[in-house]
Amino acid sequence: MTASILVSCDLQIFCRVIWRRGRHVVVLSLFSLVVASAQAQVNILLNQARGREKSGEYAAAEQLYQQALTISRDDPEILKRLGVLEQTELKFDQSIEHFRRALARAPKYSQVSFFMGVSYFGKQDFSAAIENFQQELATEKPHPRCRYYLALALRSSGRIDDAIAQLGKGVTENPKDADSYYELARLHTNASLQAIEKLKELDPDSFQLHALMGETYAGEKQYAGAISEYKSALAKRPDAPGIHFSIGIAYWAQHEWGAAEPEFLQALQENPDDPLTNLYLGDIAVHEQQFEEACRYLRVAETGQPKIAQVHLLLGECYRGQKQPENARSELLAAIDADPTAAQPHYLLAQVYGELHKPDASAQELAQFDRLSKLELEKAGRADGSSDEHK
Repeated sequence: MTASILVSCDLQIFCRVIWRRGRHVVVLSLFSLVVASAQAQVNILLNQARGREKSGEYAAAEQLYQQALTISRDDPEILKRLGVLEQTELKFDQSIEHFRRALARAPKYSQVSFFMGVSYFGKQDFSAAIENFQQELATEKPHPRCRYYLALALRSSGRIDDAIAQLGKGVTENPKDADSYYELARLHTNASLQAIEKLKELDPDSFQLHALMGETYAGEKQYAGAISEYKSALAKRPDAPGIHFSIGIAYWAQHEWGAAEPEFLQALQENPDDPLTNLYLGDIAVHEQQFEEACRYLRVAETGQPKIAQVHLLLGECYRGQKQPENARSELLAAIDADPTAAQPHYLLAQVYGELHKPDASAQELAQFDRLSKLELEKAGRADGSSDEHK
């Protein structure tokens, strides 16, 4: 019934065109009808194939793609989709052949070079994979995972520096690309381990190895081991800059203020205007309630790093300890401005407003403290949960 209607319509069109425009126009009109009909059939087959793919019926999907190719033999979209399906089935050679045919018809067809690179990567032909990924990056809109897979291929080829460069560009383009961050961390970790092994081969008791191991232990929060390694490094090179500061940090992290302070004072002799050394000395002085001394250190830190919230927080504590509530209020407001998410400045500011006999302002700051404290706890809980899940 449908076919006869179509034939009838075609004859009517045929007759009208003969009467109005002549034979050449008739041929063009009929050709357009045939092309449109063929494209409609192809679209139906592609939609059916996509549905079969989603349900895991790969053999049925492949048959539908092949059927579409009998209608439009060199259609790059059909060839690409068939190649991606074959890639999913690990039929890498077949997929590469179809990708090549697609590129022969349309050399820059969307994402075909990327998928061909992935097939070569699956075959462990990393040189060909790299070439295709680079061709994909030269297109107008490369596949968003292209740099990541290029980095994997470069890494597998032993080109570690090039892999790191591609991953760096990848996270610049997409700061939420967790896979690229993971690979970057792996590459840097492996490079560090290799460097440590080389240092051990050269001299297992060298300054460089002790200093590096100190940093490694500190990064893992194994502060006793870090202090031991840093001290061994100092024994090898007593005038090495930065080691006293690192030892001070390790003691400070364990709340051993008495042991940390002389190390920071040694570091201060190396660089009297260093903001961080002055900040830590100011922090220790605040803990010891040596407020005048703390202010002296903290003002130096503020000059070098005026936007560090902790500097203003500690200065607020200093002024409050010296019975200067207005100065304390000013510094605590600066701390809040530098870090609006921190809860502690609001708690201290509530106390300062209490001393200034401003109960309403004090209550508002306490409410802010409660709200931000809950957010900090929730954030910490999510971080612990994700960490446990990762493990």
